[in-house]
Amino acid sequence: MNKILFKFLLSGFFKTFFKVVLIFYCFGIILNLFEEIEFFKNLDANPFLPLTLTALYIPSMIIKLLPFIIFISSMWFLLALRNNKNLLSLKIFGYSNFRIFFILASCAFITGWITLFAFNPLTSTMVKYYEKTKSEYSRDIDHLVSINKNGLWIKENIEDGIRITYAREPKKNILKDVTIYNLNENHSLIKKIYSPYANIEKKEWKMQDATVFNFTNGITEETLYEDYSIISDYDYKKINSLFKNFDTMSFLDLLLNYKDLQTRGYNKINLDQNLNSMLSLPFFLFIMTAVAAILTMNTLKKSNNFTFIVAGLITCVLIYYFKDLSLALGQTDRVPLSLAAWIPVVVIGLFSSIGILQINEK
Repeated sequence: MNKILFKFLLSGFFKTFFKVVLIFYCFGIILNLFEEIEFFKNLDANPFLPLTLTALYIPSMIIKLLPFIIFISSMWFLLALRNNKNLLSLKIFGYSNFRIFFILASCAFITGWITLFAFNPLTSTMVKYYEKTKSEYSRDIDHLVSINKNGLWIKENIEDGIRITYAREPKKNILKDVTIYNLNENHSLIKKIYSPYANIEKKEWKMQDATVFNFTNGITEETLYEDYSIISDYDYKKINSLFKNFDTMSFLDLLLNYKDLQTRGYNKINLDQNLNSMLSLPFFLFIMTAVAAILTMNTLKKSNNFTFIVAGLITCVLIYYFKDLSLALGQTDRVPLSLAAWIPVVVIGLFSSIGILQINEK
């Protein structure tokens, strides 16, 4: 009998979970499709391309929203159990509130790890294809930024041609050993600038001890400047933001290529924050199941589901903003970014543990 009841709980919970995922996926398709159509409306692209790209992008968003999907799934399933008197039947067969909660929460916890190791690598590959495809149609494709083991490379369009910038070592808002090549429309070199130091905190790059070579009619003129500046489309903030899209990076990439990612230009603090956010996912799913159990299992009486829908929405909004607040504290250096990913899990977990003890007594 215990095996039958256990199978009944698992099958019912996962059926509800997949229904909620499908609902979120359909809503995501509808909302994101308009944005993709707007992007491609004046471009010569396959008419089905916006739909294809949307279908590839939404799974990554589903993973981000997984804690709330688990919360809604748990509430939906537990309310159905209670209103159909199945919760009372389970209690008669020896299933306490805590045991039911623990089975569902354990399923959510395992689902979190499966998501990280199995589905996250797949969704990150989808997002890579999504970003690559959109970049091919982007009007700003002539402006490119790349960081590899050799340093930082930037290509920009300027009024009289193209500017190519190379820096041996980018370090926050400072570039070391900077070499800038200005090419005309015929891709002929017209100016070369070298500086051992460039401050790119603003779009007006400030260089020290710069050497400027001007090439005119086969004649090279060399000029030394103690202080020299150029105007660029890029500053430190903009360049750094280009390497914050961790949707293209899977959990396995972070684990296996952590040091290599740092050498490619990714900020260590951001890497730590994203890694800890992913590691906290299974624990967050466990806790969200606990919150759903606290809201729905405090009584066996059949009730109006509208009240629980409102309570669930309010809870989701509060938890979302609490997570956002925690991340904001990390980004402003009030708390370490790595710790910011775990603060919601710890705080909500402490409150949930009290609630679970209370519902187990009922």
